[in-house]
Amino acid sequence: MEQADLLTQALNLTMFGMGFVFLFLTLLVFVTKVTSVIVQKLEARIKADSNQDNNSTTLEQEIDEETKFVIEQAIKMHRGA
Repeated sequence: MEQADLLTQALNLTMFGMGFVFLFLTLLVFVTKVTSVIVQKLEARIKADSNQDNNSTTLEQEIDEETKFVIEQAIKMHRGA
């Protein structure tokens, strides 16, 4: 009788554990998919906003010739050339 009770408890514990793991993994998949959708929407919005900014300048346009020369000289000094 005790072994049957022990077996029943083992089966209950197994089913409870497997059920918990199944629910956790299902929740994890759901959260991952929702996060993916949110990131894709935000990325599309950021791309749309950056396409609207036609006045954006590149690094080449921002740095004047004197600053560019000073940076090049500092790199050469650092490398020991």
